Amino acid sequence: MPTVDKLPCGHATPGSSSADVTLARRAVAEGVGTAMLLGAIVGSGIMAQRLAGGNVAIALLANTIAIGGALIALILAFGSISGAQFNPAITVVDAMLGGLPWREVAPYITAQVGGAIVGVAAANTMFGEPLLFVSHRFRGGANLVFSEFVATFGLVIVVWTCTRFQPARTPFAVAAYIVAAYWFTASTSFANPAVTIAQSLSDTFAGISPANVPGFIVGELLGTLVATALFAWLAPRSACHAPRVVVPVGDAAE
Repeated sequence: MPTVDKLPCGHATPGSSSADVTLARRAVAEGVGTAMLLGAIVGSGIMAQRLAGGNVAIALLANTIAIGGALIALILAFGSISGAQFNPAITVVDAMLGGLPWREVAPYITAQVGGAIVGVAAANTMFGEPLLFVSHRFRGGANLVFSEFVATFGLVIVVWTCTRFQPARTPFAVAAYIVAAYWFTASTSFANPAVTIAQSLSDTFAGISPANVPGFIVGELLGTLVATALFAWLAPRSACHAPRVVVPVGDAAE
């Protein structure tokens, strides 16, 4: 989740005693958390497809439930270490708004994308599939790119609003939104460039053809930017009312 600025007005910040959480530790936490998330996405997708007997609706429902549960657990587990962003789009916008130092963006994104690929490889291996193999699952068309815009727009609004005003409920709100968006978006709500890239390396239920990856990422980035601009207008931040989030990280904790 997004990080927090220093509070110049004397307010205490949650988790401010964690100054020993170095960038290396936070990057590893992002990598491990993203790997576990992708393991849940792809692994549950393979399991669901094998057990659903060809019923795609049942397979999608099982996949969705597993992802929702994993999101709650992983955000709660890693939120106090790295902010549990697991998403390059969220990381970039967090830096744009001053929550994360720009010098830490590259390590975060590298860890997220690398962790996502490791998670896919682990899921493939668990189910006896090739370690990494290119997906042929076609997810093309302007409607699906727009779907990713909508999915990511909603996710970012939920993230920013909850971390600002109801941080303790953020893990549950994010999971609830993703569970819902899996069903109301035509693209099944990837809403995350790291997820999109990694899922192109598993030719299974949750996969996406590499040819469709750029369009999805464009939709996700546009959704992120528009949602952030809207949130900045809806809830402008003043120096004495910085966003309340799971934990301050980076310069904010120093």
